[in-house]
Formats: sequence, C-alpha cells, structure tokens
Amino acid sequence: MLLIPAIDLINGECVRLRQGDYNDSTVFSSDPLAVAARWVNEGARRLHIVDLDGAKAGAPINAQIVKQICAQFPDLPVQIGGGIRNRETVEAYLDAGVSYVIIGTKAVQEPEFIKQLCQEFGGKHVIVGLDAKGDQVATEGWLQESGLDLIELAKRFVNDGISSIIYTDIARDGMLQGANASNTHRLASAVPIPVIAAGGVHQLSDLEQLAVATEGRLAGAITGRAIYEGTLDFAAGQSLLDAFTNVKNAEEQD
Repeated sequence: MLLIPAIDLINGECVRLRQGDYNDSTVFSSDPLAVAARWVNEGARRLHIVDLDGAKAGAPINAQIVKQICAQFPDLPVQIGGGIRNRETVEAYLDAGVSYVIIGTKAVQEPEFIKQLCQEFGGKHVIVGLDAKGDQVATEGWLQESGLDLIELAKRFVNDGISSIIYTDIARDGMLQGANASNTHRLASAVPIPVIAAGGVHQLSDLEQLAVATEGRLAGAITGRAIYEGTLDFAAGQSLLDAFTNVKNAEEQD
C-alpha cells in the first residue's frame, strides 16, 4: 500500500481545498516543484497532482508545472487529474512523462471515452476518479452532483481495463476528520481492480483504520492537508502501511 502525497494546483500554487470548495482554499506553497522535491526526499513512491483550475475550466491550465515535475523526477510515477477531457490532453501528458491520467467528470458524463482511451493508450495508464458525496458521484470539480451511484458506476469501468479507481469522499476531503473506511471497504470489495482512497486522512490511526477495514485490498491512500499541516508525518505513514503489507503477506504465505 502506498501513501501518496497530493499536490493540488490553483494559479500555479500548491493549495488545499475544504470539501472541494474553491472559495475555501489554503495556499501552502508558491513553488510546486519544491513541494514535489520535499515529498520525494521523504520517500514518496508516487505523486498525485490535480489541476484544480483545469477541473473547473474543463481543460488543462497548470500543465506546464506538471511537465516540469515529470522532467525533474523522471523515475517517479506521477498521476494527474483535472481538466482531462480529450485524447489530445492524454497524449500530451503521457508524452511528458506522466504515468497515469485520472479521468473524472468525462468518465461520468461519457463512459465510452474511457473505453476509447484504454484501447488507444493502454488501460495501465488510465485511472478513473470517482468523487462522491455520500453514495452519489459528483463532477465538474465537485461542483455538480451526477445522480449516479458510486458502486454501480465503478463496476461499469472494470471491463474497460482501467488500472485503478481513486475514490474521494468529498465530505471529508481537507477536513482532517478521518477517512471514510466503511465506504472505501465497500468499493474495494465490489471491484476486482485496485482502489486508492482519498479524503480525510488526518493521522496515523486513520491509515491504520483504512488498512484494517479494507483487509489489505487498498492499493494506497492519498494525503494532502494532513502532511502540509503536520498532523501526519509522511515517512511514518508510509512505514506503517509497509508494515501492514508485510504482515498481510506473511499471513497469506502461512
């Protein structure tokens, strides 16, 4: 299981939102490359980047910063979401060294788009991001509710060959109130592909709760505000998840 640091971009700055509210943002750094270097130095094995301007605009706005991070850390897997609504954007990001593109709004509104991407670029590069308020998926940078059920929509994408699903509980995102372990477990149990949790991770106990609740099925957890505000030590969090994974592997071998 990976602990994945989040770098959310607005106006070229590293920010965090509360519950996806663009009017409730906190700027943590004006130098996203320095932020990326910090997490790499602390042992990050993957970066999660979201172009929040792009998510709102429906097209990439901070793509140049993403490309600079990929160039600076060519061996580090980077996943990028926000404003990816056409194949040209996907191609540009993959050419720049991005490992995974995260499709959210477009996947919900036009599911066929996911199948086309998997066929053209390979499903191993495609992640579907499902952001939910309760059991209902939201789109347009969390500004619109879709009326679609989280689990039902997730199952729709499994046969397309996507690499994984990122599940975000909007009600908990940026609130430091703990992750939604029960819903995460429900989703991870419902689909045969990796699930990455996002939203609400506050401290080490939240990571432990996620790992235990999902019975080791979780591929990873994304963390943002907690590591920026210091309620969660990133290196300690990754060590905890590594220890849990090692125990699970040993139990399965016995």
